[in-house]
Amino acid sequence: MPGREVLRRAGHVLMERLPIEKVDEDDHSIRLSGGDGTVTFSVHRHGMETTVHADTDQVRTSRLDTEVQYFLTLLPYQPGDVKGRGEALPGGLPGVSTK
Repeated sequence: MPGREVLRRAGHVLMERLPIEKVDEDDHSIRLSGGDGTVTFSVHRHGMETTVHADTDQVRTSRLDTEVQYFLTLLPYQPGDVKGRGEALPGGLPGVSTK
């Protein structure tokens, strides 16, 4: 998945699920911040794969970290993965193709 698409989806999913807003963005990262804390997603393309790194200012059991982990499960694990809502395995944004 292209890095820009990962960042767009990260913003969409987290802003839909948390009281958080975009405070900074460039071609390779997005920073979201709100009452639950701050998260920065950064992406780097390596051939057909995109590496996604999420860094928060919270602890692993916080609401923000839980939602970040949720978002990461929505991403395809490797090129060609197609997952949809309601599947037993994580990884699928509702109404959005991962191709």
